[in-house]
Parts: sequence; structure tokens; C-alpha cells
Amino acid sequence: MEGDTFSGLGNGTQIDGKIFQTFQKSFVQVQNILDQNRLLINEINQNHESKIPDNLSRNVGLIRELNNNIRRVVDLYADLSTSFTKSVEASSEGDSTGALRSDGKAGHKRNRPA
Repeated sequence: MEGDTFSGLGNGTQIDGKIFQTFQKSFVQVQNILDQNRLLINEINQNHESKIPDNLSRNVGLIRELNNNIRRVVDLYADLSTSFTKSVEASSEGDSTGALRSDGKAGHKRNRPA
């Protein structure tokens, strides 16, 4: 997959395979956190409905964990947004095959004839 390009932006812009893998990895991380949040919310609701003092006290920690997870998701999306913007900018700077490497620096690849 490395070195492959993808034309999935609808405007002819190509995305380097490495960048695609980075995006995919971030989206998997986000999905895992969201899945964990769903479980936390279910547990929080059950504890709340039980009205048992120990369960209600436990909710304080669960809600903190939920808030931290939400912060992590926001940070991941912010990083994705920045990476995507840099990738698109690099690919539109005169060389349609420009892309960002995983280290965040612009790199240029030549397209090989098919």
C-alpha cells in the first residue's frame, strides 16, 4: 500500500498511501474511544437508575473518564484536520502528486504510468 495514491477527494487530488494509512489509524482510534464511551454511558445510566449511593459515587469517576475520552476525540479530529489540510495544500502547490510524509514534511512523488 505504501507508495500508492488514492483519488478519493472528488477534485482530482491524490492522497499518498502512507497518509491514507495515518488517517485510517486515527479514525480507528476515534471509533474505539467512541465505543468505549458508549459502554461508559450505559454504565453511568445504570448506576443513576439504581440510586445506590456507591453506584452514584462511582459515576463521578466514570463521567471524568468520559470527559477525558471526549477531549481525546477532539484532539484526534483536530490533528486529522491539520494533517488533511497540509496534505491538500502540499498536493495543490504546483505538483498534483505532492503529499505530506508521516513526519509532516512535504514530499513529492512522480506518478508512474499505468
